[in-house]
Amino acid sequence: MIKTLIFDFGDVFINLDKEAPYIEMRKLGIHSFSNEMVEINKRYETGIISTSAFLDFYCKICLNTSKTELSEAWNSIILDFPEYRLKYIEALATSKKYQLILLSNTNDLHIEKVIKNMTIERFLRFKNCFDAFYLSQEIHLRKPNSDIYNFVLDTHQINPKEILFIDDTKENTESAKKLGIHSWNIIPKKEDIVDLFLLKKDLFKRDQVPNSKNT
Repeated sequence: MIKTLIFDFGDVFINLDKEAPYIEMRKLGIHSFSNEMVEINKRYETGIISTSAFLDFYCKICLNTSKTELSEAWNSIILDFPEYRLKYIEALATSKKYQLILLSNTNDLHIEKVIKNMTIERFLRFKNCFDAFYLSQEIHLRKPNSDIYNFVLDTHQINPKEILFIDDTKENTESAKKLGIHSWNIIPKKEDIVDLFLLKKDLFKRDQVPNSKNT
């Protein structure tokens, strides 16, 4: 029986344009990401380096480019957070049928942009729906590494077989599956989180489905 739902953030609740940063960075002179850049991005995503250090690194590569321009290019991935999805997770939280956990690979610049787009009021409405709200830069762990899943399992003393993990990145869901966690690799634009209990009905008993027009 599923008792805990673990959600990714981007392209599960908030819409993303994953091609936009590549397009915008090319305008600044970066046409591909070197191994060093990929490592810097991971270090930023796990909070090992600060936003200032992250931007300084790219300013040395993109000469005559300001930190503001770099931030805007980096944040171009962030789109809207539809109100119907916010109401959905609020209704699910109100039902109290599941432990709800957010587990997101992100960084300070992206979260600042999310809050600016959503407004702090809507962001807090969202955050308050969860029993635990884990952002990679705050817990210094990132998906798909197994240690981030083990961190959640150990912290909350959860049986992997009683979890459904939802993420739009297959590498992340495959990693979770290896630990015995039920996983849904959601396909953005083709599937929607609000159809969770319809698309994954085989994992839930009838009395586990919240009775709400929003769920």
